[in-house]
Amino acid sequence: MRKPLVAMIFALAVAGAVAAPAVAAPVGVKPAAKAAEPTLKAVSLAGTVALSNCSGSVVRFPNSVDTDPALVLSNGHCSSLLDPGQVITNRPANRPFSLLDSSGAQVATLKAEKLAYGTMTDTDVSIYQLTTTYAAIKTLYGVSALTVRDTHPTAGTAVTVASGAWKKLLDCNIDGFVHRLKEGKWTWKDSVRYTSACQTIGGTSGSPVIDQATGEVVAVHNTGNENGASCTLNNPCEVDQRGNVTVRKGINYGQQTYQIPACFTTDNQLDLSAAGCTLPKP
Repeated sequence: MRKPLVAMIFALAVAGAVAAPAVAAPVGVKPAAKAAEPTLKAVSLAGTVALSNCSGSVVRFPNSVDTDPALVLSNGHCSSLLDPGQVITNRPANRPFSLLDSSGAQVATLKAEKLAYGTMTDTDVSIYQLTTTYAAIKTLYGVSALTVRDTHPTAGTAVTVASGAWKKLLDCNIDGFVHRLKEGKWTWKDSVRYTSACQTIGGTSGSPVIDQATGEVVAVHNTGNENGASCTLNNPCEVDQRGNVTVRKGINYGQQTYQIPACFTTDNQLDLSAAGCTLPKP
C-alpha cells in the first residue's frame, strides 16, 4: 500500500514542495498508436472521487440501472488495514466523497450509507453504497458513473490510473499479471502490473484503472514497490507458480475488478452467494 494522502502532503510540505505533487513520469502522454489499435477514448477525471486518504470512483456494473443506489469503488486498505481473511459486508458508514467532473473540479460531496464490501484478502477492494442514485448524480451534477468491465483485461492494454485525490491522470500499459503479489502479511491474486510510465504516489490508492479504448474500469490501483525491498510494507514482491520471488523497484500494481459485477444483483445489492461470484466471503 502507499502512504496515506495526509502523510504524503505533510512530507511534501516539510520538503518545501509546492501544492501540486511531483510525478516522476510525464502525465497525459499516451503510447504511440498503431494502425490496428482501436481509437482511444479521451479519459478524464469525471466520475472519480477524493477520499480523506485515498482516491476512488463512482461505478456501476453492466446490469446496473439508473435508479439503483450508486456505488463508490476504492481499496480495502482505504477503509482500514484489514487482517488477512477478514471480509466486511454491509457495515453502516457515513463517509463523504468529493465528486469530480471532467476538469477535476469538485461538483458535489456524496455520502455513503454503508460499506457494502471490503477486504484485503486475495484482492484489495472496498465498495461503498451511496445515499443517492446514478440518475440523481447525472441530473444534479452532470457526471456519469464509470462501468466496471466483467471480463479479464489483456496484457498490452493502454490504461489510465485516474486519481481523484491528486486530480492526476497517469497513462501507461498493462505490462502483465502477477500470480501472487505479497506485501507484508497480505497476498493478492492475479494482480495487474503496469509499465513504468505509471508512477503512482501516496493518495493514488483506490484510483480506477481505466481501459483507454473503452472507458471501462478494469482494475483498482493499490500499491507499488518504493525502494526495492522484498515483500515488505510498501514494497510488494511477485511470486510465481513455482514460488520464485521477483522484486521490481519503482513498479506499481492494481487489483482486477472483473470478478465484482457477478456479486451484485438487483438494486446493486451484494450477494456473495450469487452464481459466478468468486469474491472472498466472511
